[in-house]
Amino acid sequence: MRWKDWVHVTKLDPDKQLKFGDIEAIATSGTDALMLSGTLNVTRENLTELQKQVKTYGLPLVMEPAGPDAVLLDVDYVFVPSVMNTTDVQWLVGKHKAWVQMQHGKIPWEFIVPEAYIVLNPDSSVGRVTKARCDLKADEVAAYASIADHYFHFPIIYLEYSGIFGDPALVKAASEVLDESLLYYGGGINSAERAAQMAEYADTIVVGNAVYDQGAAILKATVEAVQ
Repeated sequence: MRWKDWVHVTKLDPDKQLKFGDIEAIATSGTDALMLSGTLNVTRENLTELQKQVKTYGLPLVMEPAGPDAVLLDVDYVFVPSVMNTTDVQWLVGKHKAWVQMQHGKIPWEFIVPEAYIVLNPDSSVGRVTKARCDLKADEVAAYASIADHYFHFPIIYLEYSGIFGDPALVKAASEVLDESLLYYGGGINSAERAAQMAEYADTIVVGNAVYDQGAAILKATVEAVQ
């Protein structure tokens, strides 16, 4: 299955610990892919350790870097975020420039998938770190999404609520202006009902914190709700 066909992605944080048996339960839940992604305390070492734990299950593996210092290239895809509503340009393009320089320009671009992030939880780590302006109204979210799709041609637009359940009206507003970009939604998906609600508007649902807070069993319910 190509990444454009995924409807459910599970996000695993290298800085968090799973319970015994959870990785197998996650891998057999029916989720389309695993994403290694975090904001704080992400290192090449804990990324590599998490990759070793999950790679044997054969699911597509995505790495989403928090910065240029900890990037794994021996995965299926690298999804690279640019934060559209940041107030600090390094999170839009500066970190990316640094990464290319560190790699001396030797980037396997065929495996790189750009993401236009719109961060909407001001209390989240990603919101604070990227200095994102999160108090956006529906028309502002739609404007960012439209620019990301029609002007910058990002293949993925990611509405990131990071730990809280977002406003379906904002997700709907973003979905209505898109032609080519796929819409990812992440944040507060901890039940089948919430997964189904956001799947009405988003092409792909990302489940992360619920796996750690409620256990891997909740994952299967969210998978069944969107597939």
